[in-house]
Amino acid sequence: MPLARDRIIGHDLERLAFRFTMTNDGDVVHCQISDAAMDELAGMQGTESSARQTQFMSLRETIERLASELYDEAPRFKGYVVRIFTRHLGR
Repeated sequence: MPLARDRIIGHDLERLAFRFTMTNDGDVVHCQISDAAMDELAGMQGTESSARQTQFMSLRETIERLASELYDEAPRFKGYVVRIFTRHLGR
């Protein structure tokens, strides 16, 4: 079952990832995509932290589709975070 779009949290400079949430039947699912994975999707390297939200917005549909696919394959437990890395992009 596909996850539904929720909110943008923003770039996490410490984790080098962009954080966002989606929902599954009203339950919030925390998600993140690594900077490297987002750059690979965009076909670029070294995007500045200040430009990550714009980059996420331009790739949002693809990123959310990947997050939903990974969630469907994941173990279900409270607090699970969907994490997208470059290895997940060849799907």
